[in-house]
Amino acid sequence: MTLLQWILLFSLLGGVLSVLAAGLFLLLPVPVRTRLLPHAVSFAIGALLGAALLGLLPHALESVRDGDFHAITGAVLLGLFGFFVLEKLVLWRHCHHEHCEIHQPDVASHVHPAAGTLILIGDGLHNFIDGVLIGAAFLTDIHLGIVTALAVAAHEIPQEVGDFAVLLHSGFSTARAFLFNLLSSLATVVGGVLAYYGLGEMQAALPYVLAVAASSFIYVAVADLIPGLHRRAEFSATLKQMLLIGAGVGLIYLTHSTLHS
Repeated sequence: MTLLQWILLFSLLGGVLSVLAAGLFLLLPVPVRTRLLPHAVSFAIGALLGAALLGLLPHALESVRDGDFHAITGAVLLGLFGFFVLEKLVLWRHCHHEHCEIHQPDVASHVHPAAGTLILIGDGLHNFIDGVLIGAAFLTDIHLGIVTALAVAAHEIPQEVGDFAVLLHSGFSTARAFLFNLLSSLATVVGGVLAYYGLGEMQAALPYVLAVAASSFIYVAVADLIPGLHRRAEFSATLKQMLLIGAGVGLIYLTHSTLHS
């Protein structure tokens, strides 16, 4: 396959297929869905951190010109700050649980259609950025692109489940919520294609795009996902969380090692 075909295929994996998987997840009975979602979030944390620290960041450091490692770590720092500001502006707000205290302080009386619209705007922006990150990773190395796309898909599924919940509570029908979320996910493909045509001519910028990609994965894992795990402090829940986080890291490590062997 050509490089563009790789990017298109795995952009679809990271975007559209994650929406379809989340849609199937929502068909499960509510008690089953409630039990499984925290486990999916734990696994996603491991996949994100593994992709950021074992894949994206090492490649960024290896490919930077003149060994300017401080510039790469500075890009990570700026990326973390930028995502913090975006989240503060509610342009990129993820609900990874069906009862989100930010969007749903009191579902019966406070949720309104604007919340659903805001979710779609934020999700579209997030998906576009994910597509750019996938495209940049493939431009660096096909194996890195595959690992990056897997990590994107791993954290997109629980996010999309939360987005569906907000849309439904905002008055969207099931069919409209699915359709609009599916259209929003196509922004991943748009981002991947634009990265292919734009970043290909800007090879010097690739290490910094990879550094920002790493910062986005770290930020989502540490700021958005991990705090939710602390709501379950008992030993058995903590042990399951640690095992699933380890499984997420292990999957990325094994995938990366296998592809480079």
